[in-house]
Amino acid sequence: MDTFDTGRLIYLVLLLLMIVGWGVASGRQSMNKTLQYAAVWGFIILGAVAAVGLWDDISRTALPYQATVVNENTISVPRSRDGHYYLTLQVNGADIRFVVDTGATDIVLSQADAKRAGLDVADLDYFGRAGTANGEVSTASVRLQSVALGPIVDHNISAVVNGGEMNGSLLGMGYLQHWGNISIARDTLTLTR
Repeated sequence: MDTFDTGRLIYLVLLLLMIVGWGVASGRQSMNKTLQYAAVWGFIILGAVAAVGLWDDISRTALPYQATVVNENTISVPRSRDGHYYLTLQVNGADIRFVVDTGATDIVLSQADAKRAGLDVADLDYFGRAGTANGEVSTASVRLQSVALGPIVDHNISAVVNGGEMNGSLLGMGYLQHWGNISIARDTLTLTR
């Protein structure tokens, strides 16, 4: 426990003692009434302590992580609670959420996201192979007419559609290399052209 936490704890204990002392001093009322007041104040203090302790989790849940357009050439992305960076791009006009994955060679679309982007996944040739954490999967090479992130739009971008099961899509180096500078500082990913 650091000095700041110890100071908070001492403050809360002194506050509790003052409240209990007030309750005992006003003991001319029935003991039942005093215990009721003490219980109410105890719950209020417990709720305040819980709110302070859980504030980071509450604020992260209430305020979703969203990319911010800093200027016409810079996008800023806060790190999510799970440690990843997520971006929603418009692929062929459809909003698709990606996890930024610098370990992925290409943009990798799940079959569901590929369908949303207007690709006919049943008609693709899954001749490619990719090694994943779950083993080897088949892939199909595709060209995306447009990929937009904020005000920046790229055309004729190569990508692959994963032939296996995949929960979401990956934004790999095939797209990230189009940015002049990629940096991570203070839990923020910044993309600059």
